[in-house]
Amino acid sequence: MIIHPIPPVYNSESKILILGSFPSVKSREVGFFYGHKQNRFWKVMAEIFSDSIPETIDEKKTFLLENNIALWDVIASCDIEGSSDSSIKNVQVNDLNIILNNSKVCKIFTNGKKAYDLYEKYLHSKTKIKAVSLPSTSPANAAWSFEKLVAEWRKNIAEN
Repeated sequence: MIIHPIPPVYNSESKILILGSFPSVKSREVGFFYGHKQNRFWKVMAEIFSDSIPETIDEKKTFLLENNIALWDVIASCDIEGSSDSSIKNVQVNDLNIILNNSKVCKIFTNGKKAYDLYEKYLHSKTKIKAVSLPSTSPANAAWSFEKLVAEWRKNIAEN
């Protein structure tokens, strides 16, 4: 059983919440979300908000908060092989009320289908907020080019 080591990022002004499934091995090593250099999350977000790509953990936190974005994962702990979402078993979920009760979050987006499926299975009935599934920014999602990812994420995230 691996316990999620990264606390959520949010503040009282956060309006949207982006949820992943569970941090990759690399993200757990570096101690922050989307820590693998090949993951396109930070590049996509920078493109959407016409900003430079945040490099340090502090820059990433500032970027999120300045854009009223909360960031966390659905899973609090699980059994997982490496970083493979398909190997996830014995899921315990995070309590999203920590964020929802202390922010202005009214929209939830998931980074990938696994996060969406887990949210729907375990959390939607508790939050009563319908999540929108966005294509994964993982390098494993080769079907989505960077340009297609930006377009899909922009039409959902930038409107909020």
